[in-house]
Amino acid sequence: MTNNQRRKIMAKYFINKLMKMRCDIRSSKIAAIILILTSLNAFSQNNLVQNDSIEKINRNVGILIGTEAALYAGSMSGLYYLWYADYPQSSFHFYNDNGEWLQMDKVGHSTAAYHVGLMGYEALRLAGCDEKRSLLYGGPLGFVFLTTVEVFDGLSDGWGFSWGDIAANAFGTGLFMGQQALWHEQRISMKYSYHNSEFPQYRPDLLGSNLPERMLKDYNGQTIWLSFNIKSLFLNKESKFPSWINLALGYSGEGMTGAFYNVNQHNGVDIPYYDRTRQFILSPDIDLTRIPVDNKFLKTTLKVLSFIKIPMPALMYDSNGAFSWHWLYF
Repeated sequence: MTNNQRRKIMAKYFINKLMKMRCDIRSSKIAAIILILTSLNAFSQNNLVQNDSIEKINRNVGILIGTEAALYAGSMSGLYYLWYADYPQSSFHFYNDNGEWLQMDKVGHSTAAYHVGLMGYEALRLAGCDEKRSLLYGGPLGFVFLTTVEVFDGLSDGWGFSWGDIAANAFGTGLFMGQQALWHEQRISMKYSYHNSEFPQYRPDLLGSNLPERMLKDYNGQTIWLSFNIKSLFLNKESKFPSWINLALGYSGEGMTGAFYNVNQHNGVDIPYYDRTRQFILSPDIDLTRIPVDNKFLKTTLKVLSFIKIPMPALMYDSNGAFSWHWLYF
């Protein structure tokens, strides 16, 4: 099978996935972008040639830039068709959504911008670009993609351009680029985890009717983490402390059956009263990218999965002032 045939099969696969995942909130649009770019990153790591010759470096960079340009145009066109074409358009306008979902959507934006920038940087490094150019050209990739989504929102009657989203995108991009410029490594990473919650049963249209939808739409079950690498931040290089052990600080929300506020009834079904509660979680973590492995496939797999927080014991403090212990927190 040729590379072109593989690309066509991959594109068809993801178009089908996106059609099945179609929904009308921003988190799914962002997840679609990450899904495509994660696959591109894994695909590029298996197909770009590692070679120091100028000719092959230029060839790899050309292939990568051409692929990313086509991906950008294709994914933006696809997103517009899937999420915006069926909704009324309007003149460009703004929308203040900073109060939605206890800001869980904002930390989601930051995580998306962080990881897309990381993938853009690593793809350029793999193609042979130097550190500076890879950071300058690859690091802002997440901000560029997500800002384009905001522009689409600003032209759609059902949404609007959100400065809060832009600020969140800038934070995620800055977190990646700042660390890479200062330390030439990521000592603090952003991660995602999910556990089933009881709330989608009341509003499956908004919070998801099956597991894949809930993982994207149910903010009650999502946790966004800042994962701190202990050795690189606090110990010297000669320390025998394992380099893959992290300490993670998580943020989540619970009790949300609506974006800005909860409702008492939906589609004729009564919804119990729930307190909208912020949660702060402390948990050990594993940095999969620092686990020493020689197998190229396994190393790539660990890198692709590194955005997921490994389930671990956790201590939680919530906005009601209560502490709770979880032997295994997802």
